[in-house]
Amino acid sequence: MIDAYEDPGTPDSRGAARYLLWLVRQQWRRCAAGAVLASSWTTLMALSPYLLSRAVDDGLEPGDQAVLAGWAGAILAVGIFSAWLGIMRHRTMTRVRMDANFRTVKVVIGQAVRLGAALPRQVGAGEVVTIGVGDVSTIAQSLTVVGPGVGAIVSYTVVAGLLLSVSPTLAAVVLLGVPVVAVLVGPLLGRLQGVEGAYRERQGVLTARIGDLSGGLRVLNGLGGKGLFADAFRRDSRRLQEQGYRVGAVSSWIQALGVGLPTLFLALVTWLAARLAAQGAISIGELVSVYGYVAVLIMPVSFFIECGFQISRALVAARRVVRFLALDPDDDSDGLGLDAPGSPAALHDPDSGVRVVPGRLTALAGARPADAAAVVDRLGRFAPSAATWGGVRLDEIALAQVRARILVADNEADLFAGTLRELVSGRGEYGEEAIARAVRAAVADDVVLGLPDGLDSAIDAQGRNLSGGQRQRVRLVRALLADPEVLLAVEPTSALDAHTEAAVADRLRAERTDRTTVVASTSPLLLDRADTVYYLVDGKTAATGSHQRLLTEEPGYRSLVARDTDEPAGA
Repeated sequence: MIDAYEDPGTPDSRGAARYLLWLVRQQWRRCAAGAVLASSWTTLMALSPYLLSRAVDDGLEPGDQAVLAGWAGAILAVGIFSAWLGIMRHRTMTRVRMDANFRTVKVVIGQAVRLGAALPRQVGAGEVVTIGVGDVSTIAQSLTVVGPGVGAIVSYTVVAGLLLSVSPTLAAVVLLGVPVVAVLVGPLLGRLQGVEGAYRERQGVLTARIGDLSGGLRVLNGLGGKGLFADAFRRDSRRLQEQGYRVGAVSSWIQALGVGLPTLFLALVTWLAARLAAQGAISIGELVSVYGYVAVLIMPVSFFIECGFQISRALVAARRVVRFLALDPDDDSDGLGLDAPGSPAALHDPDSGVRVVPGRLTALAGARPADAAAVVDRLGRFAPSAATWGGVRLDEIALAQVRARILVADNEADLFAGTLRELVSGRGEYGEEAIARAVRAAVADDVVLGLPDGLDSAIDAQGRNLSGGQRQRVRLVRALLADPEVLLAVEPTSALDAHTEAAVADRLRAERTDRTTVVASTSPLLLDRADTVYYLVDGKTAATGSHQRLLTEEPGYRSLVARDTDEPAGA
């Protein structure tokens, strides 16, 4: 089975069927072993009726106890060996399924990591959760076709051959049985793919809504929007329920046919065999063997239907995985692979007119916060643009160099579970002095002191055991500890009280002396510490200058940032 740290390989994402075949090829030896074991198991099961017929005809009917005992011993031996084969078949196929499961999980997680910041812009969280929770299991389950599926084909062929030695008429009925099953079940399998695909899409939408609800419940309560959101959630739940009923209706017919058709098959062949026995065309032992053959035949016919059912569902799930694997990061290439400037250089965003001078603290105050965030995305090369760094387009510079020297600190950046020390250190290794300095600069001393084990205290995923202000300061600690040449911070103090915010503003400026820092904020406490403030209207620079100058000369800016609207300009 695939190791947790093993490379899962490069998936064949040219189509759903090709992806499933890739999973088989990645463990073809195990799949081949499962097919051999399953074929041997089902063949021995088909052999038992033959042995039983010999025991009846050669031992029981003539009254030869020794021959009867010999055939009975052979039946027992075959039964024991068949039981062992069944155990090994089950173990092997479990490993096949688990390998496919883990391999698909690793492929999906690897793709999510590769997409990085582009992930939430290209696919909803609900889609990823649905793939991880439902589609992965469905895909893994479908690989039973390489074990019991192959075994079903082999046993079906063996039984048909054994019946041919008894009666060509019975053999013909058996051979014609599977095409009849395919005609009856085939249209339902096609229908299943359609309703299953629609169900999965709706499930992804609802899962995304659950994520939004859990993440924004406090905000919804504060705005009085919980009822509206709950009503929308109930409507989506009812739609999903109705779609689930459609899937269930088709699935129930397929599963009913999987049980009913083999039973009818058994009744038909048994009736024909009984007539042949009554006419003297076959012996009593052969009648017993025919009944045994057809009883054994129920299993492969059921497997044919089950495999078709599983593959139909797996194709739907694999299409979703393949579609996810086909996504590309917004900008995952190195462009022309040019080198970044050898020394600190100006960043320029032509779309907004913002020009960031190296070694200075620059602030972006947008009438719409999203405008300032968009500028940060372009300057950090997280969105396509004509932004330049030292006169060279950012998208032409080797991406690794951009990421190594320019850091975007998003206020909503993920916080992974672990100790506080691991959380702020990321992939780096920092000494106690460096961490303590970053903690002080972010005014997060009280966060560390308030935790039972200080920096070694466990933090929940997304910092759920921290308050909003504490999470914000932890994110700032992480950004300051990384000490990038260029730091682009989005709303780094929005959840802080005025006293803490003022301390952060002072310490941030002191900590980043002679380093390039850009903050997107409308906080007057931060703006007053900035060397240059860009006032953005509709994403464009409407005015630039110091905070005090803009308060005096720009009524729109004053209205945007002044906490007391009656406060005199420039106060």
